[in-house]
Parts: sequence; structure tokens; C-alpha cells
Amino acid sequence: MLAAALAAVLAYSFEPVLQGSGRSVAIATAVVLILLIIGASLRVSHHAEIIAERLGDPYGTMILTLSAVLVEVIVLAIMMSHEPSPTLVRDTIYAAVMLDINGILGLAALMGGLKHGEQDYNDDSGKTYGVMILTAMGISMVVPEFIPRADWHIYSAFTIGAMLMLYGLFLRMQVGVHSYFFSYNYRVKHKDKERSPPTQEPESRNRSIFLLISGIVVIAAVAEIMSKALKVGISGIGVPPIVLGLVVATISACPEILTALRAALANRMQSVVNIAMGASLSTVILTVPVMEAIALFNGVPFQMAMTPVQSVMVALTLIAAAINLNDGQSNAIEGMTHFVLFATFLMLASLGL
Repeated sequence: MLAAALAAVLAYSFEPVLQGSGRSVAIATAVVLILLIIGASLRVSHHAEIIAERLGDPYGTMILTLSAVLVEVIVLAIMMSHEPSPTLVRDTIYAAVMLDINGILGLAALMGGLKHGEQDYNDDSGKTYGVMILTAMGISMVVPEFIPRADWHIYSAFTIGAMLMLYGLFLRMQVGVHSYFFSYNYRVKHKDKERSPPTQEPESRNRSIFLLISGIVVIAAVAEIMSKALKVGISGIGVPPIVLGLVVATISACPEILTALRAALANRMQSVVNIAMGASLSTVILTVPVMEAIALFNGVPFQMAMTPVQSVMVALTLIAAAINLNDGQSNAIEGMTHFVLFATFLMLASLGL
């Protein structure tokens, strides 16, 4: 975070020079700043885990996914402010769902399955996440295709209310009487299970809260310059729009990837399901109302309806997830099916689809 903060100060100081140094310098600057944002987001995730360590699942993974979504919303809002793209919000959410469910869940289930065979988790969590993701994406990213442009603001306001209602109920379920949906009691103690970190003192937790907030501020500052450099670097070279969405989604997902892989190798598949599916749901259900509210405030609508190819990929992903997460046990074959879908997503993205 200190490196990112220093880079932000230097970038702001030399912004006119960077802006006028040509495309190669702009791209190189953007890449460095993206790496610094990822590094800072990893530290934000680390401090989020410290804050939540005594709460356990589902609270720990909930805090982790919320911090990741907050980073995503900040970076997305800043990029939209510099170069409004009618499809960036849609492409980012779509890329995040592909990355979370097919990339993170697929790779984690594949690696965990190869090491441990079948891995147990609470199948109630997968079913609950799946149906809510399906509903949220259907309302916000499929139905808009059929809404007359003259009525976009009415449906946009409805979408905000619907997403907030869904998240309010989900949050009550996740931390209330249905919290057992998102947890699993491991009866067998595996020798390779990760040791629980020592209990944090109040001072340490307060320090983590301060550093988490500071990290998000630093990320916002670096993202401001990164967005400008990226705009100069890719202007006029025909980069597919989905690539920008994938960049934003990857920035926010990096901490989740590492946490999920560690959990899978430690035979804690419940944490993997909570992270991958919870991150997807949080991305849709929280990013949509924030960005729709910005659109209403500015009076400029986004293109939220997915393309036919994107709709097919989301449908395949959610159908595969519904089948794979239905029995409370994951294996390498299930992981491979999702990972192949993720590879297909990357191929389509490289083709500009």
C-alpha cells in the first residue's frame, strides 16, 4: 500500500508528462499502476480477513467479498468518469461472474479434487447462491433488452429497488436464522488443514480497520491515474471492450483467487463456494444499483443488456453450477467443466465477443 501511495503521488506530480509521452509510456504506466492496485487490494483483503477472523463463515467470506466489490465499484466508477463506455459496466459484471464461478470455483475444485478426491460442503449454499445470481442477472442484464429506451429510467429505478431488496433478504439469511446454509462442520481434522491464526487483540483489529480504509483510498487515487493512462494507451488500437471489463474484474478478484485456492488445498470447499458464488452475487447485486444510480443522476443510460453470446455463456455457467453444486460434494471433473467454460470465455473475449 505504501508503494501504491508513493506511485499515486509521483503519478499526480508528473501527470502532464505521462499524458504527453506517447502510447508506449502510457501503456507501461497503466500496467505498473494496475499491478500496484492489485497489490494494494491484496493488503485490503488481508486486513478484511483479520477483522473477520473470529467470526468465521459466513461472516469472514462476506466481509472479503464486500471489500472486493467495493474496490471493483470504485475502480469502475472512476474509469467511467474518464471515458464513459455504454458497455463497461455490463462487461465488467459479466467478466466478474465468469471469473468467479468458472475461474475461481473451477480451478479450486480441480486442484482440490486432484489432491483430496471428493470435497464436502453444504449444498444449501450453492443452491441459494445460484438461484439468486440467476434472478439478479435476469432482472438487470437480460430483461433490459426488452425495455423501450424512453422508459429506461423507470426500469432503472425499479432495478435499484429490486437489487437492494434481494441483498437485504440475502444478508438477513446469511447472518441470521439461515446462516447454517453457508457453513459446514468438518468432522475430520485433516493433517494439511490450515492452522487458525491467533486471536487478534482489539488494537490489531483497529489497526486493520484503519489500514483497510486507507487501502481503499489509495486504490481510488491510483485508479484515477491508471484510468487516464489506460485511455491514452489503448485509444485507437481496437482493444475489444470486454478486455477493460476483465481488467476491472481481475483487480477485484485477485484476493479471492488466492484465498479460494488456499481453502481448496486445505480441503475447505465450503469457503471456496462462499467466496466464488458469494463474490458473483455481490458483484451483480451491489454493483448494479450503484452504477444504475450514477446513470440516473447523470441522465445517461448504460447498455446493461447482455449480448446473445454473453447470455449463452451465463446460462451454461449457471446450469453447470446448479448441477455441480447440487449434491454437497465437489470433484476434479466438476472443476474441469467450469474451468473449460472459463477458457471458452477467454477465447471469446480475445475474439471481441
